Amino acid sequence: MKELLKKIRKYEIQIRKAVNNHMHGDFHSVFKGSGLEFDDVRSYQYGDDVRTIDWNVSAKGHGTFVKTFKEEKEQNVFFILDVSASQEIGKNTRKIDIAREICAVLALSAVKDNGSVGLICFSDQKEAYIKPDKGMRHAYQMIGSLFNLTPVSIKTDLQKSLKFTLTMLKKKSVVIFISDFIDEGYNTNLSALAHKHDLVVIHLNDPREIKFPNLGIIPLYDKETKKTIWVNSSSSKFREKINKGYAENKLKLEQFCRRNGANYLWVNTNEDYLSKLVQLFKIRRMRSKR
Repeated sequence: MKELLKKIRKYEIQIRKAVNNHMHGDFHSVFKGSGLEFDDVRSYQYGDDVRTIDWNVSAKGHGTFVKTFKEEKEQNVFFILDVSASQEIGKNTRKIDIAREICAVLALSAVKDNGSVGLICFSDQKEAYIKPDKGMRHAYQMIGSLFNLTPVSIKTDLQKSLKFTLTMLKKKSVVIFISDFIDEGYNTNLSALAHKHDLVVIHLNDPREIKFPNLGIIPLYDKETKKTIWVNSSSSKFREKINKGYAENKLKLEQFCRRNGANYLWVNTNEDYLSKLVQLFKIRRMRSKR
């Protein structure tokens, strides 16, 4: 555990340095985007964004008024982490290993900027829930709980986890959803989460899920259903069907995030996720300046 924490701290320092050196700004801005709250109204002035007009106040007939906002000094960062059996896939590094590390790195970064961090781990049920709180001690306790967790269930239910989060999170937050998104029927709740909060979707995958290898007739074991089926992986039609299905699902999720104003990040288990996180933060910082 000591070596792991050393690695996580190293990554967190690298991310902060990269953001500050190459983006010429405060690292705190990577968690901005939804950190504005209503302050007051004032008279409309030439050049004001028409989307800020308060129509209810303006309708009283005393002129046109716009809403003003102030930046929240504290930001809630909440993680939704998929710990179902499909997350254990990986040749050298499993998807769940990458998910835990990303969660830990970003949690440390958030609390260092005076943010609150919380976590829900889910399968087809709530496996762990840690209420958002501040401070390094809280962050390390959360990280310890995350790495020591042994899920009770092996199945997946994204819709249920999203419903729990929507019910539980009252304050507008940065929500970081980490999963392989191998499930169906969750789009409605994911859209609601994106419109209510500042959503970041981190889509994990293993290389063999993108390009199925030609291994002849082989057994495939589904960890979630505990069933084994035999398939002919030498069939080009079979491999094309598998590869095409994954590519289509990836594209649909990416387009869904774009339509609903969420950030989308795709991470492969065989690549360095650090540079991808830095690029994501760059995009978020640019958005926060608009």
